[in-house]
Amino acid sequence: MTISKDKNVSIEYTLKLDDDSVVDTNVDADPLTFVFGAGQVIPGLEKALEGMKAGESKKVTVTAEDGYGESNPKALVEVEKDKIPEDALKVGAMLQGQSADGAAVYARVAEIKETAVVLDHNHPLAGKTLHFDVKVVDVSDAPVSNPASCDTGSCTTSSCTSSACDSNAKE
Repeated sequence: MTISKDKNVSIEYTLKLDDDSVVDTNVDADPLTFVFGAGQVIPGLEKALEGMKAGESKKVTVTAEDGYGESNPKALVEVEKDKIPEDALKVGAMLQGQSADGAAVYARVAEIKETAVVLDHNHPLAGKTLHFDVKVVDVSDAPVSNPASCDTGSCTTSSCTSSACDSNAKE
């Protein structure tokens, strides 16, 4: 079976940067499993995996544009130094906070000034070319997901659109 839209895909990978430093790997650990075409992995990697089969390996280079995007200078924000925890006052420290709507936000300390700290809200891999060594571990059909009402037998023609549910639809 080849990797195509809506297939469950499991991969083993090592991710390196241009300087050959390893950023992440799951070799000798659980594979990364995702539904192909569902936007669960970066576009450049997904595009490179299409058509591969279990057991195949490939080296993939993903540009910043097809990875985590270019670094956005507007994502650099200056904050008063006394608003940052003392143990995070070092370049490279990662911080987590909340936006006004309660969503988690992440930032990396990019620079420390006399009275302020520059926080970088870009993804840590934004602006970087990514080099993957990938091995496809498994490719299978993704399970069909039905709306909750389908599973309870309360399916109606208007509420369920999957073929599995439509066959049980009440007219």
